[in-house]
Amino acid sequence: MNSQSKGRLVWNHSTHLDGLIPILERLTQKIGIHTVTPGVINKVKGHIPHMTLRVSVPIRGGFKIIARQGKTVQEVFILTTLGQGDLEDMIAKTLAK
Repeated sequence: MNSQSKGRLVWNHSTHLDGLIPILERLTQKIGIHTVTPGVINKVKGHIPHMTLRVSVPIRGGFKIIARQGKTVQEVFILTTLGQGDLEDMIAKTLAK
């Protein structure tokens, strides 16, 4: 895939964290992002009032991201040519908008 082309958002689940999809759609517009796939949703004990996205671990071709809001967490898989630092910066800028 050409690094100049738009990435794609995979819709494989019917449920997502509130507000997560618009953030992921903005990420797919960035250069270097190829595929964004939301994954499993779980409940956690800790409470985070605002949406946060954190790079968790590298995967083949990209990174696993953890999205948290309230007491809910969702895995997001991002296939990208970006390094971890660049991806973290891009996520921070996307969340700030």
